[in-house]
Amino acid sequence: MGGWGTGWFGMIFMIIFWGLIIFGLVSLIRRLIQNTCSKGHSGIGTGSKAMDILKERFAKGEISRNDFDSMKKDLLQ
Repeated sequence: MGGWGTGWFGMIFMIIFWGLIIFGLVSLIRRLIQNTCSKGHSGIGTGSKAMDILKERFAKGEISRNDFDSMKKDLLQ
């Protein structure tokens, strides 16, 4: 017996191999879950879009400087 990959040496590499496979699958699943969950909730992209709309409304004169500052403060919290 004693061929390459047998005994303790082979067992250690087999454990490392399967550990990396499991780690990779768990990481992939977590990333997919986080991406799908973050699309439904407000995040950085939504805050940026809200700030753009606020700036546009201020530029058009729809809201005053005080309203703009108040809403901006609320968005940045």
